Amino acid sequence: MMRYKNCNDITMEWFGILPNHWEIQRIKALFNLRDKRNYLPLSEVNLISLYTNVGVRQYLDIEHTTGNKARNADGYKIVKQGDIIVNILLCWMGAVGRSDYNGVTSPAYDVYKPKIDVNSKYYHYLFRTPLFSQQCYKVGKGIMSMRWRTYSPQFRSITVPVPPRSEQDQIVRFLDWKVSSINKLISHYKNKIIILDEMKQKLIDEVVIKGLPNTNYSYKKDIYWNIDFPIHWKRQRVRESFTFRKGLSITKDNLEETGIAVISYGQVHSKKNSGVGVNDELIKFVNKSYLISDSSCLVEKGDFIFADTSEDLTGCGNCVYIDCDNTIFAGYHSIIMHPNQTADNKYFAYLFKSNTWRYQIRKKVNAVKVYSITQKILKDAFILIPPVNEQKEIVSYLDKVCINIDELILNTEKKIHQLQDFKISLISDVVTGKIDIRDIKIPDYEYIEEEIKETEDIDKDITNIDNTKYRPQLY
Repeated sequence: MMRYKNCNDITMEWFGILPNHWEIQRIKALFNLRDKRNYLPLSEVNLISLYTNVGVRQYLDIEHTTGNKARNADGYKIVKQGDIIVNILLCWMGAVGRSDYNGVTSPAYDVYKPKIDVNSKYYHYLFRTPLFSQQCYKVGKGIMSMRWRTYSPQFRSITVPVPPRSEQDQIVRFLDWKVSSINKLISHYKNKIIILDEMKQKLIDEVVIKGLPNTNYSYKKDIYWNIDFPIHWKRQRVRESFTFRKGLSITKDNLEETGIAVISYGQVHSKKNSGVGVNDELIKFVNKSYLISDSSCLVEKGDFIFADTSEDLTGCGNCVYIDCDNTIFAGYHSIIMHPNQTADNKYFAYLFKSNTWRYQIRKKVNAVKVYSITQKILKDAFILIPPVNEQKEIVSYLDKVCINIDELILNTEKKIHQLQDFKISLISDVVTGKIDIRDIKIPDYEYIEEEIKETEDIDKDITNIDNTKYRPQLY
């Protein structure tokens, strides 16, 4: 791709030198603030939300969306197709996007109507670049420990490039094409990760229940658990092999920068938790005084820390296996499972990862807002106990195979990150005039949107977002 041959001598602070036929204007010259309010019932309007990773989407099924969704749409702001939606609290993190829908959106958003000769899709791409996000932060107001807002007067004062309308349209066509190609490849790699995860899970399930591949075991049917397992393995309830204690009765407010290591509910449910060992990245800290007041909440090598609640059924049974001799507390919303005998329990760590074992937990949990996993549910679950030598062989086999699969997943995730970085760089270069795409012919292609991550839904509780976890400098 070519660079523009003729550029202005003027270098703007955030987007650099422009092609000499482009203009420079403030956002208020290009968009009018739309503040018309809705008074129709929620059943008669499309509820539109904003995602920091992909922009604007509509809720197609209000009853099955997560977070604190509206029960009525009174006072919500009207949105028309082509409008730009800006979240004043998080636009400096990319919470800006163009709506492809007519509908209504939260009063926490500003809605901008494009003026004539403005392709709002071009500004959708521009407004979501890291460079523009920095400008939103720069003109924002507030205290980071409380809130950081970019109000409409400040947002509209930001200076932006203005290509000719025909060029805006060509930039949009070009980026839609290129971004779709990248999204397609990212989707391919994400599906590959799903397949690898499923492969690993299936392997764990088979080995911890039936033994290693190519073994000539005789099997018997268990009428209580409804499985077939090797006839020479023991089957008994968890209560016969483990004792139980509770974790610390603390909250997040009791965590400190340094002190004694603690693993709580959040760390148990973290995607970084393998379930078969302690990940140092998950360690938090509490005051040393708990060593005196709550020593019973300390765990030992061979123990398990189970989360006593889960937000979804999949997480029921999540635990951390303590594979080290470090001083560690079980924290809030956790249950300690301590073995009666050996401290080498990694076979059970793999067993507790299996869907076959977790089915016992999942069919008994109750849920209102979260699923509750009680000590009784855990105690009543069955476990399989192979001979010690077979446990070691199973662990050795699964360690080796799982490491190989995890390495493939890690390499695939790196490719995804590289593609995402390339996409950001490409968009930034094109919308700020670093690359001339005017003469590029756009082929026929399938438009593919980026997938939504549910965790990116910023409407889950827009009024209770804690900005302290975000850094002032994004890029």
